Amino acid sequence: MTDEIPKWEYRVQTVGGFFSGVKPQELESLLNEWGEQGWEEVAAPVVENANKINVIAKRPLTRSARRFRSMPV
Repeated sequence: MTDEIPKWEYRVQTVGGFFSGVKPQELESLLNEWGEQGWEEVAAPVVENANKINVIAKRPLTRSARRFRSMPV
């Protein structure tokens, strides 16, 4: 039995605009798209004085993602 520590990959995207703010439908669409890809939102801190948020998500790091990240493009 191995007690391997889980490994994660993370994703960050800024949503909103200085004048428009964060539109609920834009955020919902982004979260639904990411959810279909296996991402789980873990935080959405506000970007000060910008009417934006940084959406932070994680998902388990797969072997194929590890290979992709280790190979130069």
